Amino acid sequence: MSQAAVKDQKSPVRPGWRAADFRLKGTDGKNWSLAEAKGPKGLVVIFMCNHCPYVQGALDRIIRDMKDLKAIGVGAIAIMSNDVKNYPDDSFENMQKLAAAKALPFPYVIDETQDVARAYDAQCTPEFYGFDAGLKLAYHGRLDAAGRNALPPGGTRELVEAMKAVAEGKSAPAEQQASIGCSIKWKQ
Repeated sequence: MSQAAVKDQKSPVRPGWRAADFRLKGTDGKNWSLAEAKGPKGLVVIFMCNHCPYVQGALDRIIRDMKDLKAIGVGAIAIMSNDVKNYPDDSFENMQKLAAAKALPFPYVIDETQDVARAYDAQCTPEFYGFDAGLKLAYHGRLDAAGRNALPPGGTRELVEAMKAVAEGKSAPAEQQASIGCSIKWKQ
């Protein structure tokens, strides 16, 4: 069930890759694009879903970290790309319930065709893509080392630290750890 998001050598999704644009329906009733979600200093694109235990275990940290990044000008958007026919816990109605229950501080959108997940070469949930102000990929990896467990005191908030550097005009760390989580549930 769990899988590391390891990129094929042929994948175009590498540092400097320009974010693929989209327009996806959000749980708030609005259609969202990259430009509408990004902050003045960057954007975090999160692939997540409702049913994944890795997302469930990390969701409060994701919310906290996206609030902290928003405060420094980095926007965020979460995309749910799973096959909802075979995984009804991830239905749009259930996405709306989760967004309301957790008061998500970022748009939560559905990728019904799975085209966006393919464009980003997304592999698992949760998976994080950090873009600079020009929407060029600076960070691709995990939130932190805790996975679905609590982050131990003093644990490094890897995504936050990388995106703080990007927001300050610096480079994200060259060493980035792949996300680990549930594989994206592709339609047959």
